[in-house]
Amino acid sequence: MLAVLRFTFTKDLKFVHGKVCKPYNSVLGEHFRAHWDILPNTYNPDEVTQQRDSIGEPVVSETASVRSGKSGKSSKSGMSGLSAFSKRKSTSTAPTSDENLVARASNLSISDSSNTPTRDPSSVRVIYLTEQVSHHPPVSAYFASCPEQHLELSGIDQISAKVSGTTLRVAPGQFNQGIFVKITGGHGEGERYHITHPVASVNGILRGSFYVTVSESTIITCDGGKPGHKFRTIIDYKEESWLGRAHFLLEGVIHTVYEHDELPWQEWTKVKHVPQSRVVAVFDGSWRGKIRWRRVGLGSYPSSEHNGVTRSTSSSPSPSHVRLPTPTIPTSRSKFSVADITKGALVEEDWMPLIDLQTLSVMSKTVRPLEKQHERESRKLWVNVTDNLLKKEFSEATREKVVIEQRQRDEAAERKKKGIQFIPKYFENSLEKGYALLTVDGEAAVQEELKEDSAYCIEGTELKAELYQ
Repeated sequence: MLAVLRFTFTKDLKFVHGKVCKPYNSVLGEHFRAHWDILPNTYNPDEVTQQRDSIGEPVVSETASVRSGKSGKSSKSGMSGLSAFSKRKSTSTAPTSDENLVARASNLSISDSSNTPTRDPSSVRVIYLTEQVSHHPPVSAYFASCPEQHLELSGIDQISAKVSGTTLRVAPGQFNQGIFVKITGGHGEGERYHITHPVASVNGILRGSFYVTVSESTIITCDGGKPGHKFRTIIDYKEESWLGRAHFLLEGVIHTVYEHDELPWQEWTKVKHVPQSRVVAVFDGSWRGKIRWRRVGLGSYPSSEHNGVTRSTSSSPSPSHVRLPTPTIPTSRSKFSVADITKGALVEEDWMPLIDLQTLSVMSKTVRPLEKQHERESRKLWVNVTDNLLKKEFSEATREKVVIEQRQRDEAAERKKKGIQFIPKYFENSLEKGYALLTVDGEAAVQEELKEDSAYCIEGTELKAELYQ
């Protein structure tokens, strides 16, 4: 669950560091695919690559850097080896396994994009495929996979945008039920994590200086896998004040859900809704900066069995938490907020770093060159528009854009005349489940991308990534 939580915060990293910009309006049947070759994160509690400084914050050595799979050599960049926290003069105190992991996660995106991409033999490949499956309303299906790590991800991309006062409110659309992450093998085989989306607002419209704020909640639910209780996470984004600057704060809890549970846990959408006896961990911080977490409650220290069934947490590949003592749980309160933790009401363990988003950068995607792309593939479809924008030929870019949009209208009129419906190429045309299954062509495209030779691919620059996506 902590790994899924880290992914949940890092998936929106471009909104932490990048600019808010309007993308191209995707046309029906447009598709895009890419891949990343990365060195996988290792999680070994006995390996010490960190030291703790005099004020208790972990410091990472240069050997802890996890780079993209482009080169086996150390980066000469000044960013090499940066962790979730600043480097300081250190002492010899050993780190916890969680600090070790967050350091590695915070170095994951450090790479030298100037080199020609060549795949490291020890790297793993993550592929991504998406297709516009509906134009009214605009809906895209997407799929990502890392077979070597037994991970798959899928979902439907659709937003509902409304102007509210001086802000643009962006919420999930009708078919957008969130992100579905599936573990297909290894530890946690069969588990599926469902990550819902919060509500975002684009602010600063009057000043022309756009920034994003997030509100409401994200819920992460686990099902499948081994029998026994599961964990569920609530991320509660704090409402921003009308006065002063935004703080981008959040708090959250991880709590247990039992099989045949009698409590209405589906109705728990805020931190304050969760009974204290069900909480196993809390976290707080900023979704644009540092986030910390702490264990609380008996559920964080699993015994070998519960009601005759082995708990899912007991099968953790590195269950470092079983070495911790069982705390005493106050029973006088049924509900609480994370603020109670910081006041000392439920203190049982020290705060530990979960992730620091300020130290991370977006990893460049690797895309096939234009001559290998299909006519409806995003970069090839919009190449004339993009080239003219880069040359600041805005009138010509507009003309090229009109050509693409008119062709789409003509094709729609032709389908209506013949009484036929559009059929997506890579995804099945069924959106009710919140994700779409791959077609035969979709499976073939995934396999092609997994086998693609990076030496013959090009990496997207930051400018083109903004224009194309």
